[in-house]
Amino acid sequence: MANYIVTGGTGFLGQNVLPLILDRDPAAEVHVLVRQQSIGKLERQVEALEGKNRVHPLVGDLTAPKLGLGEIPSDIDHIVHLGAIYDMTAGDEQASTNVEGTRAVVDLAIDTGARLHHISSIAVAGDYRGTFTENDFQKGQHFPTAYHRTKFESEEIVRESATDWRVYRPSAILGHSETGAIDKIDGPYFFFPFFAELAKLPSALPITVPDIGATNLVPVDFVAAAIVELIHRNPLGHRVFHLVNPEPQPMREVYEAFSAAAGARAKVVGIPGSVAAPVVAPRFGAIRSGRNAVLARLGVPPVMLDHLTIPTVFDSASTQEALSASEIAPPPLAEYAGALWKHWQRHLDPNRARRRDPRGPLFGRHIVITGGSSGIGQASAEAAARKGATVILLARGAEQLESVVAGIRETGGDAYGYPCDVTDTESVEHTVKTIVSEHDHVDMLVNNAGRSIRRSLYRSTDRLHDYERTMAVNYFGAVRLVLALIPHMRERRFGHVVNISSAAVQGTTPRFSAYVASKAALDAFSDVAATETLSDGITFTTIHMPLVATPMITPTGDKNVGPVVTPEKAAAMVMRALIDKPKRIDTPIGTLGQFGSIFVPRGKDRTMHQFYRRFPDSAAARGEKYETTAVPTDFAPKKQYDAAAPSARVAKLARRLGRLVPGANW
Repeated sequence: MANYIVTGGTGFLGQNVLPLILDRDPAAEVHVLVRQQSIGKLERQVEALEGKNRVHPLVGDLTAPKLGLGEIPSDIDHIVHLGAIYDMTAGDEQASTNVEGTRAVVDLAIDTGARLHHISSIAVAGDYRGTFTENDFQKGQHFPTAYHRTKFESEEIVRESATDWRVYRPSAILGHSETGAIDKIDGPYFFFPFFAELAKLPSALPITVPDIGATNLVPVDFVAAAIVELIHRNPLGHRVFHLVNPEPQPMREVYEAFSAAAGARAKVVGIPGSVAAPVVAPRFGAIRSGRNAVLARLGVPPVMLDHLTIPTVFDSASTQEALSASEIAPPPLAEYAGALWKHWQRHLDPNRARRRDPRGPLFGRHIVITGGSSGIGQASAEAAARKGATVILLARGAEQLESVVAGIRETGGDAYGYPCDVTDTESVEHTVKTIVSEHDHVDMLVNNAGRSIRRSLYRSTDRLHDYERTMAVNYFGAVRLVLALIPHMRERRFGHVVNISSAAVQGTTPRFSAYVASKAALDAFSDVAATETLSDGITFTTIHMPLVATPMITPTGDKNVGPVVTPEKAAAMVMRALIDKPKRIDTPIGTLGQFGSIFVPRGKDRTMHQFYRRFPDSAAARGEKYETTAVPTDFAPKKQYDAAAPSARVAKLARRLGRLVPGANW
């Protein structure tokens, strides 16, 4: 029986090493150094493991003096030091973990008398050109990054200590060769999005891969298995093991393996490295700055391209001999590249949220719809749920919201309701936090909640609050939701916002100055926001909606101008916005109004002034009582309006002119 202390046990390599230790030594007690806040992570990690009761958290910190430990477990046989910052893009801040942390672990090994197994890296070779054996250490190499230097200094501390040490130097570690699992984007994974784009090229177009050198890649399961095997072989004396691929992998081999996994059909053609050198490793400041700017837009740290290949060949003859009886060896990259690629696509592809489900463009999408308890919001939620979306409805009225949610669920849809006042910042922030916590993510937002006031300017001179209330819902309410969700969408590199505007914005309909101004402000906000978020995969659609038969237009009665459409027809426009993501969706009558503003602005003013004169203020605007009646469901103009009335004749003329101008789906 052997007892262990393991640092870095919750890291990627540690997650693969711990199960093997438990399996190899059924009586072993394993103490894992973790911060207090990481105990839960460790417990979840070992929950499914046989022997989980033999894993014990050892609360401490690599960056704390004496590791921040209180009581040290007794009878420790092995200390497996996996803990370190493995990040070539990090700076000198990693020294406290990699260097000082190792110094503290060495002191712990001396105090306990345990054998120290230090996980180093081939980075200790720096930029050495030539063959680097397992007996080599200081060969005059330089260290191109802080990561290289700290790994060298850490190993130096171990080698100069009075401990019984073993050192393991893995090369660049990839995901598991069978499951493809890896916990973060690193190394060649930074270039996977680029491989994915190249895979779309036709087979007739050759892909050139420069001969710029080779790298060394191994799967994590090989490294973990080799470490545990070598620990139990108990070799005598201080030893160093190179856990590397015996044959360095040229960049062409790496590209061919991953491009094949990505489904690429294009032929690969090699070109001399000297041809690509000015682009891959430019020496001049301006060219280098330009290259770095392009890489940054692609999400690739420039340092990764600088060290895409390594000038060193690592001899691993001694390690191969020690592992020969176990048959532990790294498989060829081509054999497991497919598993790595599939895992990356499902879990790490920064653009994975943009991919459509083959079952439908809205299938599985999480769509937040404001004003979801009635009208356009309810009809849109029902339509989206029928297409397989998870609809998340917001409204102030909890009772009516619950009724809509229940109705969608009764028909097999996936719906949830959250009471929320979009005019209240605290309410919105709390609701968004709850939604993300309970549903993991939000793909799309439909800003549908709205308020309309029809009142002429002359009757509004003492009613500034009408403008403030309208802006509070139509503009600030929508902006509040966008601002709350945009960081989340940016992190996922995908999001789509549909803003329900109005054809009245294009036509500048009289007596709607408060409403039109609020919607116009939202239009302008969306146009500006769309220019800033495009590269993050966040897009906007503005729907200039016609009149819709909802409770909002009821007080206007027969003063509504133009055709009135059903909520279902309005929902169809929302579905088009969610699926096709056009910049805007316009109606014929709205387009006619906008053309008038561009080509005959004064003529348009005269025309709209006639609308103003022919359509008086409603009873509500005049301060008179009115009866609220249900909006007709057939929407036939002859039944809804008196055909002889001036308002009906104007509406009929507007509809006829509108038919001459197509609606636009830009």
